[in-house]
Amino acid sequence: MSARLLFLLGLGCLIGAALTWYWPTQPPQPLAVAPTSTPGAPAARVAEPESGGAAPEGSAPLPTPPPGEPRGRPRLAIVIDDCGQWLDTERGFVDLPFPVTLSVLPHVRYGPQIAREAGAAGKGVMLHLPMQTISGRYPGPGTITTTMDDAAIRAEVTGDLAELPEARGVNNHEGSLATQDPRVMGDVIGVLATDGRFFIDSRTSAKSVGEAVARERGVPTAQRNVFLDNVDDEAAVAVQLRRALDDARASGSAIAIGHPRPATLAAIRALGPEASADGVELTLASDLVR
Repeated sequence: MSARLLFLLGLGCLIGAALTWYWPTQPPQPLAVAPTSTPGAPAARVAEPESGGAAPEGSAPLPTPPPGEPRGRPRLAIVIDDCGQWLDTERGFVDLPFPVTLSVLPHVRYGPQIAREAGAAGKGVMLHLPMQTISGRYPGPGTITTTMDDAAIRAEVTGDLAELPEARGVNNHEGSLATQDPRVMGDVIGVLATDGRFFIDSRTSAKSVGEAVARERGVPTAQRNVFLDNVDDEAAVAVQLRRALDDARASGSAIAIGHPRPATLAAIRALGPEASADGVELTLASDLVR
């Protein structure tokens, strides 16, 4: 074989090898990437806020809420303080077609009567317990003071509750001084623990220890979010009611406190349809303690 022919054969082999390297017979396979989720699979269930943690793997599904009560629907409780003094206006609150809670003062003329009427109508009833103020303003008969000894405090609370057997719980009337005192609040909460009642802190002082003491003692508790009628005007009360609705939507629940005044009654009467349209359920104060 001539040298020229050998050269051509060698060149052909080199060209064939090069073509095989650039164009392999099998196309390259894409890199395998682990999927982050399975297409079409449901999203992982998020634990309910009350559950305290994620549901264990393989646990039963959460119960379906009853019709008309979507899970997580925000709730607002309206508490009317100072009841037992203006019977006609207070009966207007009792007649409302949605839940409200009347907090009744001890040792006032119409206290036992309005408590009975409210309870019979399915409204909430609480004892509005007078407590000592920083200013020295007198909160009324049955006041709990920081100078009372433990036995006297417990006796007063017990007697006040006996006057209003419909009361399922207590919130403080005034009390900017007394609610800051852990000893005093311990005595008050101790009576509620014995009787199986709840405590709502009206928060007349930012330094109140009422809710904290109740939690320590295992007494169901909550605190006020909004005061409705510091300005005795229907339009002003309506503004505060909308603020309370906003708080309920933001946090899941809220408590608003007002007083038995015609302007407050008118604003609250108009609230029912608006709250329902906004997806907020009106409820009793007893439903929001934990």
